[in-house]
Amino acid sequence: MHVLLSIRPQFARLIFQGTKKYEYRKAIFGNEEVDTILVYACQPVGMIVGELKIEDILCASPGALWRKTRKHAGVSRTFFFEYFSGRDRGYAIKIGAVALYERPIDPYEVLESFTPPQSFMYLMSPPSWDNEVAEPATSLACLNG
Repeated sequence: MHVLLSIRPQFARLIFQGTKKYEYRKAIFGNEEVDTILVYACQPVGMIVGELKIEDILCASPGALWRKTRKHAGVSRTFFFEYFSGRDRGYAIKIGAVALYERPIDPYEVLESFTPPQSFMYLMSPPSWDNEVAEPATSLACLNG
């Protein structure tokens, strides 16, 4: 099963460069069958730019999450703790294999009644777009906005 996550373009870039190996969330999807995340790069990009495999999901206090993930966080300590401010626990999605699409996908063209998700959106089956679109990219230019 797939989910679509809204991710800021600067963080999506770090994920596809391989330097950000965790995606942090205040809330997580409950379905344990989710194994793939489609990355919706928020505005100004506004496109589905690639996908990633979920290697693991950590749940812990913000302090414990930071200690476990900080070397590959892709965010500053200040940003991290501001993001989780007032929370008893948080989630860190450990990122496995990633694939940046050669041509980003306009979600308004492939997903009926699309609205960018605040957190995530379940996709029961992978969208049926042309396989040519989902070829690996050689450039991160699509994340420049």
